[in-house]
Amino acid sequence: MKKKDIVFTFGLTLLMGMLWVAGEVVMGLWIAAPAWVHILWFALIVIVTLTVSVWHSLVEDESGQLDPKREKYERKLNKRRGVTEEDDI
Repeated sequence: MKKKDIVFTFGLTLLMGMLWVAGEVVMGLWIAAPAWVHILWFALIVIVTLTVSVWHSLVEDESGQLDPKREKYERKLNKRRGVTEEDDI
């Protein structure tokens, strides 16, 4: 697991925890909600958190996808053609 994945997961968990607490405060202070609404709210927060986390893990990160041998081949090919890295930008 990469550092940015850990940061994303931690941030998502923190955000959803704060959202859950805010919902509980609203339901406790301003909205008279029965007990099943609190359970439903908790289940919804957990489901959304897990869904976003799984979706994020399935999205492929293209930054680490290049094969080192392929990169070396591309550099050699560009060197033969006279193309520099500054030209690629």
